[in-house]
Amino acid sequence: MIHTEALTRTFRSGKDTVEAVRGIDLDVAEGELVAFLGPNGAGKSTTLRMLTSLLPPTSGTALVAGTDVVADPAGVRRRIGYIGQKDGAGHSYRVGDELVMQGRFYGLSKSESVERGRQLMASLDLAGMENRKVSTLSGGQKRRLDIALGLIHEPPLLFLDEPSTGMDPQNRANLWEHILRLRAERGTTIVLTTHYLEEADTMAERVVVIDHGRIIADDTAEALKAEQAGDHLWLSVPAEDADAAVQVLARAGEQLERTPAAGTVGLRYRVAHGTGTLPRLVLALHDRGVTVAEASVRRPTLDDVFLNLTGRSLREGGPALTTTTEGQPA
Repeated sequence: MIHTEALTRTFRSGKDTVEAVRGIDLDVAEGELVAFLGPNGAGKSTTLRMLTSLLPPTSGTALVAGTDVVADPAGVRRRIGYIGQKDGAGHSYRVGDELVMQGRFYGLSKSESVERGRQLMASLDLAGMENRKVSTLSGGQKRRLDIALGLIHEPPLLFLDEPSTGMDPQNRANLWEHILRLRAERGTTIVLTTHYLEEADTMAERVVVIDHGRIIADDTAEALKAEQAGDHLWLSVPAEDADAAVQVLARAGEQLERTPAAGTVGLRYRVAHGTGTLPRLVLALHDRGVTVAEASVRRPTLDDVFLNLTGRSLREGGPALTTTTEGQPA
Protein backbone atom coordinates (compact mmCIF):
# COMPACT_ATOMS: atom_id res chain seq x y z
CA MET A 1 0.00 0.00 0.00
CA ILE A 2 2.97 2.31 0.65
CA HIS A 3 6.50 1.96 -0.72
CA THR A 4 9.19 4.61 -0.37
CA GLU A 5 12.87 4.64 -1.24
CA ALA A 6 15.35 7.22 0.07
CA LEU A 7 12.59 9.80 0.59
CA THR A 8 13.98 13.17 1.67
CA ARG A 9 12.76 16.69 2.28
CA THR A 10 14.86 19.77 2.92
CA PHE A 11 13.89 23.36 3.68
CA ARG A 12 15.77 26.61 3.34
CA SER A 13 16.24 28.74 6.46
CA GLY A 14 18.10 31.87 5.40
CA LYS A 15 21.41 30.59 4.04
CA ASP A 16 21.08 27.24 5.81
CA THR A 17 19.53 24.00 4.60
CA VAL A 18 17.46 22.04 7.13
CA GLU A 19 17.14 18.29 6.48
CA ALA A 20 13.69 17.49 7.83
CA VAL A 21 13.50 13.96 6.37
CA ARG A 22 16.71 12.10 5.56
CA GLY A 23 16.17 9.05 3.42
CA ILE A 24 13.02 7.21 4.56
CA ASP A 25 12.68 3.62 3.30
CA LEU A 26 9.25 2.30 4.22
CA ASP A 27 6.84 -0.45 3.22
CA VAL A 28 3.28 -0.74 4.52
CA ALA A 29 1.26 -3.78 3.49
CA GLU A 30 -2.43 -3.79 2.66
CA GLY A 31 -4.58 -3.95 5.79
CA GLU A 32 -1.86 -2.97 8.27
CA LEU A 33 -2.26 -0.44 11.07
CA VAL A 34 1.09 1.32 11.43
CA ALA A 35 1.92 4.03 13.99
CA PHE A 36 4.57 6.71 13.44
CA LEU A 37 6.18 7.89 16.67
CA GLY A 38 8.76 10.57 17.31
CA PRO A 39 9.24 13.75 19.33
CA ASN A 40 8.33 17.20 18.06
CA GLY A 41 10.50 18.00 15.05
CA ALA A 42 11.41 14.38 14.31
CA GLY A 43 10.02 14.40 10.76
CA LYS A 44 6.68 12.62 11.29
CA SER A 45 4.45 15.39 9.96
CA THR A 46 6.74 16.14 7.03
CA THR A 47 6.77 12.46 6.05
CA LEU A 48 2.98 12.29 6.30
CA ARG A 49 2.59 15.43 4.20
CA MET A 50 4.77 13.90 1.46
CA LEU A 51 2.86 10.60 1.52
CA THR A 52 -0.45 12.44 1.19
CA SER A 53 0.89 14.59 -1.71
CA LEU A 54 0.56 17.82 0.30
CA LEU A 55 4.31 18.40 0.12
CA PRO A 56 6.60 17.32 -2.74
CA PRO A 57 9.70 15.36 -1.73
CA THR A 58 13.11 16.86 -2.39
CA SER A 59 14.41 13.49 -3.60
CA GLY A 60 13.55 9.81 -3.51
CA THR A 61 10.37 8.04 -4.55
CA ALA A 62 7.05 7.20 -2.93
CA LEU A 63 4.21 5.02 -4.21
CA VAL A 64 0.97 5.40 -2.26
CA ALA A 65 -1.95 3.09 -3.07
CA GLY A 66 -0.09 2.22 -6.26
CA THR A 67 0.33 5.83 -7.39
CA ASP A 68 3.45 8.01 -7.56
CA VAL A 69 3.11 11.05 -5.27
CA VAL A 70 5.14 13.25 -7.66
CA ALA A 71 3.88 12.05 -11.04
CA ASP A 72 0.20 11.88 -10.05
CA PRO A 73 -0.59 13.69 -6.77
CA ALA A 74 -4.28 14.00 -7.69
CA GLY A 75 -4.40 10.23 -8.20
CA VAL A 76 -2.97 9.74 -4.71
CA ARG A 77 -5.62 12.00 -3.20
CA ARG A 78 -8.40 10.08 -4.93
CA ARG A 79 -7.19 6.85 -3.33
CA ILE A 80 -6.59 7.98 0.26
CA GLY A 81 -8.47 9.44 3.19
CA TYR A 82 -6.76 12.01 5.38
CA ILE A 83 -7.82 13.13 8.86
CA GLY A 84 -5.73 16.09 9.96
CA GLN A 85 -5.16 17.53 13.41
CA LYS A 86 -7.88 20.20 13.06
CA ASP A 87 -11.59 19.87 12.36
CA GLY A 88 -12.24 19.36 8.66
CA ALA A 89 -15.91 20.33 8.41
CA GLY A 90 -17.19 23.87 7.97
CA HIS A 91 -18.66 25.02 11.30
CA SER A 92 -21.54 26.93 9.73
CA TYR A 93 -22.70 24.02 7.55
CA ARG A 94 -25.04 21.17 8.35
CA VAL A 95 -23.55 17.74 9.02
CA GLY A 96 -25.45 15.97 6.24
CA ASP A 97 -24.60 18.66 3.69
CA GLU A 98 -20.88 18.40 4.49
CA LEU A 99 -20.91 14.65 3.87
CA VAL A 100 -22.82 14.97 0.61
CA MET A 101 -20.52 17.76 -0.58
CA GLN A 102 -17.45 15.64 0.25
CA GLY A 103 -18.86 12.70 -1.68
CA ARG A 104 -19.57 14.92 -4.68
CA PHE A 105 -15.97 16.21 -4.59
CA TYR A 106 -14.83 12.60 -5.03
CA GLY A 107 -17.12 11.99 -8.00
CA LEU A 108 -19.99 10.21 -6.28
CA SER A 109 -23.52 10.98 -7.39
CA LYS A 110 -25.80 12.83 -4.99
CA SER A 111 -27.75 9.66 -4.17
CA GLU A 112 -24.52 7.72 -3.60
CA SER A 113 -23.21 10.48 -1.35
CA VAL A 114 -26.41 10.56 0.69
CA GLU A 115 -26.39 6.78 1.14
CA ARG A 116 -22.70 6.59 2.03
CA GLY A 117 -23.14 9.45 4.47
CA ARG A 118 -26.11 7.72 6.09
CA GLN A 119 -24.13 4.48 6.51
CA LEU A 120 -21.13 6.22 7.99
CA MET A 121 -23.21 8.31 10.38
CA ALA A 122 -24.89 5.15 11.64
CA SER A 123 -21.53 3.43 12.10
CA LEU A 124 -20.05 6.42 13.93
CA ASP A 125 -22.96 7.17 16.27
CA LEU A 126 -23.94 10.31 14.36
CA ALA A 127 -27.34 9.11 13.16
CA GLY A 128 -30.06 11.76 13.43
CA MET A 129 -27.60 14.66 13.33
CA GLU A 130 -27.89 15.35 9.60
CA ASN A 131 -29.56 18.75 10.08
CA ARG A 132 -27.40 19.97 12.96
CA LYS A 133 -24.77 22.63 12.35
CA VAL A 134 -21.23 21.38 12.78
CA SER A 135 -20.62 24.13 15.34
CA THR A 136 -23.17 22.52 17.69
CA LEU A 137 -21.36 19.16 17.85
CA SER A 138 -19.18 18.09 20.76
CA GLY A 139 -15.45 17.60 20.26
CA GLY A 140 -15.83 13.83 20.00
CA GLN A 141 -18.68 14.16 17.51
CA LYS A 142 -16.61 16.53 15.34
CA ARG A 143 -13.73 14.05 15.24
CA ARG A 144 -16.08 11.24 14.27
CA LEU A 145 -17.49 13.47 11.53
CA ASP A 146 -13.91 13.98 10.31
CA ILE A 147 -13.54 10.19 10.11
CA ALA A 148 -16.76 10.00 8.08
CA LEU A 149 -15.52 12.71 5.71
CA GLY A 150 -12.27 10.81 5.23
CA LEU A 151 -14.10 7.55 4.47
CA ILE A 152 -16.94 8.84 2.27
CA HIS A 153 -15.23 7.62 -0.93
CA GLU A 154 -14.21 4.25 0.62
CA PRO A 155 -10.44 4.77 0.34
CA PRO A 156 -8.21 1.71 0.78
CA LEU A 157 -5.74 3.80 2.80
CA LEU A 158 -6.51 6.18 5.68
CA PHE A 159 -4.04 8.62 7.26
CA LEU A 160 -4.80 9.73 10.82
CA ASP A 161 -2.66 12.62 12.03
CA GLU A 162 -3.02 12.71 15.83
CA PRO A 163 -6.76 11.98 15.60
CA SER A 164 -7.50 12.08 19.34
CA THR A 165 -5.30 14.98 20.50
CA GLY A 166 -7.18 17.17 22.97
CA MET A 167 -9.97 14.64 23.54
CA ASP A 168 -10.88 13.35 26.99
CA PRO A 169 -10.18 9.64 27.74
CA GLN A 170 -13.78 8.54 27.17
CA ASN A 171 -14.04 10.23 23.78
CA ARG A 172 -10.61 8.87 22.80
CA ALA A 173 -11.76 5.34 23.65
CA ASN A 174 -15.02 5.80 21.76
CA LEU A 175 -13.21 7.16 18.70
CA TRP A 176 -10.84 4.21 18.62
CA GLU A 177 -13.72 1.78 18.98
CA HIS A 178 -15.27 3.26 15.83
CA ILE A 179 -11.98 3.33 13.90
CA LEU A 180 -11.17 -0.30 14.69
CA ARG A 181 -14.68 -1.48 13.86
CA LEU A 182 -14.63 0.30 10.49
CA ARG A 183 -11.22 -1.14 9.77
CA ALA A 184 -12.43 -4.67 10.58
CA GLU A 185 -15.47 -4.20 8.34
CA ARG A 186 -13.64 -2.65 5.38
CA GLY A 187 -10.04 -3.90 5.63
CA THR A 188 -8.75 -0.33 5.49
CA THR A 189 -5.00 0.25 5.80
CA ILE A 190 -4.30 2.88 8.47
CA VAL A 191 -1.22 5.02 9.06
CA LEU A 192 -1.32 6.87 12.36
CA THR A 193 0.71 9.55 14.07
CA THR A 194 0.07 10.08 17.76
CA HIS A 195 1.56 11.60 20.91
CA TYR A 196 -0.35 9.07 23.03
CA LEU A 197 2.08 6.17 23.38
CA GLU A 198 -0.61 3.89 24.77
CA GLU A 199 -2.56 4.24 21.52
CA ALA A 200 0.40 3.11 19.45
CA ASP A 201 1.18 0.33 21.92
CA THR A 202 -2.29 -1.19 22.00
CA MET A 203 -3.73 -0.34 18.57
CA ALA A 204 -0.89 -0.59 16.05
CA GLU A 205 0.49 -3.81 14.61
CA ARG A 206 3.74 -2.03 13.77
CA VAL A 207 5.49 0.93 15.32
CA VAL A 208 7.86 3.07 13.22
CA VAL A 209 10.04 5.33 15.37
CA ILE A 210 11.40 8.44 13.61
CA ASP A 211 14.13 10.69 14.98
CA HIS A 212 16.07 13.48 13.25
CA GLY A 213 14.35 12.60 9.97
CA ARG A 214 15.37 8.93 9.96
CA ILE A 215 13.64 5.69 10.88
CA ILE A 216 15.53 4.32 13.88
CA ALA A 217 13.23 1.40 14.73
CA ASP A 218 10.48 -0.54 12.94
CA ASP A 219 8.80 -3.57 14.55
CA THR A 220 5.87 -4.62 16.68
CA ALA A 221 5.52 -2.76 19.98
CA GLU A 222 6.15 -5.95 21.97
CA ALA A 223 9.29 -6.80 19.99
CA LEU A 224 10.70 -3.28 20.39
CA LYS A 225 10.03 -3.26 24.12
CA ALA A 226 11.60 -6.69 24.62
CA GLU A 227 14.66 -5.89 22.50
CA GLN A 228 15.32 -2.28 23.46
CA ALA A 229 14.03 -1.97 27.02
CA GLY A 230 13.15 -5.25 28.72
CA ASP A 231 11.16 -5.72 31.91
CA HIS A 232 12.38 -4.11 35.12
CA LEU A 233 12.38 -6.07 38.40
CA TRP A 234 12.63 -4.26 41.72
CA LEU A 235 13.35 -6.15 44.94
CA SER A 236 13.98 -5.01 48.48
CA VAL A 237 16.20 -7.26 50.64
CA PRO A 238 17.92 -6.87 54.05
CA ALA A 239 21.17 -4.94 53.75
CA GLU A 240 23.23 -7.83 55.16
CA ASP A 241 21.88 -10.13 52.41
CA ALA A 242 22.40 -7.74 49.51
CA ASP A 243 25.63 -9.29 48.21
CA ALA A 244 24.14 -12.77 48.24
CA ALA A 245 21.07 -11.44 46.42
CA VAL A 246 23.25 -9.78 43.78
CA GLN A 247 24.97 -13.10 43.08
CA VAL A 248 21.60 -14.76 42.42
CA LEU A 249 20.16 -11.87 40.41
CA ALA A 250 23.27 -11.47 38.25
CA ARG A 251 22.36 -14.70 36.47
CA ALA A 252 18.94 -13.29 35.54
CA GLY A 253 19.71 -9.92 34.05
CA GLU A 254 21.52 -6.58 34.13
CA GLN A 255 21.70 -4.54 37.32
CA LEU A 256 20.40 -1.02 36.82
CA GLU A 257 20.30 0.34 40.34
CA ARG A 258 21.33 -0.46 43.91
CA THR A 259 19.78 1.82 46.55
CA PRO A 260 20.46 1.51 50.30
CA ALA A 261 17.56 2.57 52.56
CA ALA A 262 17.07 2.09 56.34
CA GLY A 263 18.50 -1.39 56.79
CA THR A 264 17.44 -2.61 53.34
CA VAL A 265 18.78 -2.42 49.82
CA GLY A 266 16.62 -1.89 46.75
CA LEU A 267 17.83 -3.73 43.65
CA ARG A 268 16.57 -2.99 40.16
CA TYR A 269 17.37 -5.32 37.24
CA ARG A 270 16.54 -5.46 33.54
CA VAL A 271 15.37 -8.97 32.61
CA ALA A 272 13.42 -10.74 29.89
CA HIS A 273 9.89 -11.97 30.74
CA GLY A 274 9.73 -10.35 34.17
CA THR A 275 6.42 -11.84 35.31
CA GLY A 276 7.73 -15.36 34.74
CA THR A 277 11.22 -14.64 36.06
CA LEU A 278 10.25 -13.01 39.36
CA PRO A 279 8.72 -16.10 41.08
CA ARG A 280 11.78 -18.20 40.17
CA LEU A 281 14.13 -15.54 41.53
CA VAL A 282 12.21 -15.24 44.80
CA LEU A 283 12.46 -19.03 45.24
CA ALA A 284 16.18 -18.97 44.40
CA LEU A 285 16.78 -16.18 46.92
CA HIS A 286 14.82 -18.08 49.54
CA ASP A 287 17.06 -21.10 48.97
CA ARG A 288 20.08 -18.85 49.63
CA GLY A 289 18.51 -17.68 52.87
CA VAL A 290 17.60 -14.23 51.52
CA THR A 291 14.22 -12.84 52.56
CA VAL A 292 12.56 -10.64 49.95
CA ALA A 293 10.67 -7.83 51.70
CA GLU A 294 9.08 -6.38 48.54
CA ALA A 295 9.12 -7.17 44.83
CA SER A 296 7.50 -5.77 41.70
CA VAL A 297 7.68 -5.94 37.90
CA ARG A 298 7.44 -2.92 35.62
CA ARG A 299 6.75 -3.61 31.97
CA PRO A 300 8.55 -1.28 29.53
CA THR A 301 6.80 1.39 27.52
CA LEU A 302 7.51 2.78 24.07
CA ASP A 303 8.99 5.79 25.82
CA ASP A 304 11.54 3.44 27.39
CA VAL A 305 12.35 2.15 23.90
CA PHE A 306 12.98 5.65 22.59
CA LEU A 307 14.96 6.59 25.70
CA ASN A 308 17.18 3.55 25.19
CA LEU A 309 17.66 4.35 21.50
CA THR A 310 18.34 8.08 21.83
CA GLY A 311 18.81 9.01 25.48
CA ARG A 312 15.77 11.31 25.29
CA SER A 313 12.10 11.05 26.12
CA LEU A 314 9.41 10.61 23.50
CA ARG A 315 6.71 12.08 25.73
CA GLU A 316 4.61 14.96 24.49
CA GLY A 317 5.80 18.28 25.80
CA GLY A 318 9.49 17.62 25.27
CA PRO A 319 11.61 20.17 23.45
CA ALA A 320 11.44 20.27 19.68
CA LEU A 321 14.53 18.79 18.09
CA THR A 322 14.60 21.07 15.05
CA THR A 323 13.04 24.39 14.19
CA THR A 324 10.34 24.89 11.60
CA THR A 325 11.26 26.67 8.40
CA GLU A 326 9.29 28.43 5.72
CA GLY A 327 6.12 27.68 7.65
CA GLN A 328 6.58 23.91 7.33
CA PRO A 329 6.89 21.53 10.30
CA ALA A 330 10.09 19.50 10.45
